[in-house]
Amino acid sequence: MQLHDKNFIPYLSEAEILAAVQKVADAVAADYKDETPIFVGVLNGSFMFVADFLKAYQHPCEVSFVKMSSYQGLTSTGIVETLLDISEEVEGKSVIVLEDIIDTGRTLQALIHMFSNIKVKEFKIATLFYKSEIYNGEYAIDYFGMEIPNKFIVGYGLDYNELGRNLRAVYQLNQPHMINLVLFGKPGAGKGTQAEYLKEKYNLKHISTGDVFRYNIKNKTELGALAQSYMDKGDLVPDEVTIKMLQDEVEKNAEASGFIFDGFPRTTAQAKALDAFLATRGMEINATIALEANDEVLVQRLLERGKLSGRPDDQDETKIRNRFEEYNQKTAPLRDFYDAQGKFHSVNGIGDIDDITQRLAKVIEEL
Repeated sequence: MQLHDKNFIPYLSEAEILAAVQKVADAVAADYKDETPIFVGVLNGSFMFVADFLKAYQHPCEVSFVKMSSYQGLTSTGIVETLLDISEEVEGKSVIVLEDIIDTGRTLQALIHMFSNIKVKEFKIATLFYKSEIYNGEYAIDYFGMEIPNKFIVGYGLDYNELGRNLRAVYQLNQPHMINLVLFGKPGAGKGTQAEYLKEKYNLKHISTGDVFRYNIKNKTELGALAQSYMDKGDLVPDEVTIKMLQDEVEKNAEASGFIFDGFPRTTAQAKALDAFLATRGMEINATIALEANDEVLVQRLLERGKLSGRPDDQDETKIRNRFEEYNQKTAPLRDFYDAQGKFHSVNGIGDIDDITQRLAKVIEEL
């Protein structure tokens, strides 16, 4: 089935969904059948879930709705908008929020904040679908119909750019084989240039650790502030902070057919942490590719670049060679780590840009 530019394949039947709805209704009824709770549906996605839930819940209750949004296309924007606020009628009552799906928990966080200023008797969360592997775990999920993997789904109220909500079954994005790369190269080897070509050719997202750090610090995100606090003390930013930044980048780019990691990992410990993180998403590093180039060629290339850019670290040959030595020391263990997995590849990084791109493409297309 095609919606807009994406193809989807069957994932959950209507019968499976209704069984999950009944599971939630029975669990809530066991706790609230002797009082009159108010169920608050989160629009637009939950309208079908709320309708079937109320049919399955055969006890006194009230219903209301709020409207929130954090998605555009396949990805969460990370910014949750409140489009329809909560009614004051919920004060003093037991409130059970009915969500269609809980993934990262950003919308849930906004809901909790919304209700924090209202005096309710009790507040609980019920969701039909629960992506436990990416949920941030900040708040308890009191009831859920079924746990599902971190796959983009449509149908039964869930949409892709507003299409698919009316489907009675649920469909999963038919994602092509994902390619995840780690790109190595000494300063001046052309990693940035080649990453630009590869991301366009294979629909990959280029994640440069340096760019991610600068973005988080400039925009004073929670992670940026945390990283800055270590840097201000002259300490190294812990790997777990960097991994969390990369995790956010991956989650924001679910439509990508894979990722190019540039600048991370730099140590074996970081490589292991990256493997562990990707495994929670059902992903892995498919290949690590080193752009190899003669030091003398690179020194001249950087000195020329320094004349144009004005970068002081590209104008001092001693500093350039020190950077090469640092790269050699850090990359050697990583080469062994990935070589042991059969994932390390070397590519000649000298020549015309198009020729180098073809060498990289040959490695990728043989994966």
